[in-house]
Amino acid sequence: MDWDYIDLLAKQWTIEAGERIRSSFHKTINIETKSNRNDLVTDIDKDIEQFFIQKIRGTFPTHKILGEEGLGDNLINLDGVVWIIDPIDGTMNFIHQQRNFAISLGVYENGIGKIGIIFDVAHDEMYHAIKGKGAYMNGKIIPSLEETSVQDAILAVNATWVMENHRIDHNLMIPLVKAVRGTRSYGTAALEMVFVATGRVDAYISMRLSPWDVAAGSIIVEELGGMVTNLRGEKLDFLTNDSLLVAKSGLHRVILSDYLKDGKW
Repeated sequence: MDWDYIDLLAKQWTIEAGERIRSSFHKTINIETKSNRNDLVTDIDKDIEQFFIQKIRGTFPTHKILGEEGLGDNLINLDGVVWIIDPIDGTMNFIHQQRNFAISLGVYENGIGKIGIIFDVAHDEMYHAIKGKGAYMNGKIIPSLEETSVQDAILAVNATWVMENHRIDHNLMIPLVKAVRGTRSYGTAALEMVFVATGRVDAYISMRLSPWDVAAGSIIVEELGGMVTNLRGEKLDFLTNDSLLVAKSGLHRVILSDYLKDGKW
């Protein structure tokens, strides 16, 4: 498999998709809801996913596609080459801010991440990695992650998880939030993962994400020595929704053992 060639085309298509998104900024966007009024999708999300599908099918007809908007394949396994795509991760930010969203694209072979691309369209920053070849931002190598303590860490976490909610006992998260130096929330899993990769934040936690939210970011973070698991410390299954803990390896172990071990995640 010529991964360099696949990577080259994937980057070209991502840049082209970014231009299509930018050109939509001055247009009226058609907005629909999915599971609830805060789970949004636009005609641009669907257009970008379809754009990638046409490119992939036309060039690599044997490859499979798993996309957020459901326009790809219905997969029961990750056998062969699978492209996992979120055309706009952070749709609410895209609608309200026209920033803090990203194109997220992961390419997997038999369940192993090979290529990860996350494109911060508004800031023209492309984070990318090929397994075993390092991780980069706009072609400049990203240094390997350096360890930090919980007390010195910036944690990316949505405030939902430290207030009463239907998914977890919020009291379980409060000790960790109190222990860290500070918290941030950006509303896009893809960017929060590359912020861990670049050291802008030290860890990221979420309670429920889909494969297309995390597929690309997992490859980039792991290429830099970081760890990506669910909150039980298990490897992610890229066919199901799950919780997420992303952090520098030492910090990951401490958070898991000292703060999350008693939770029913």
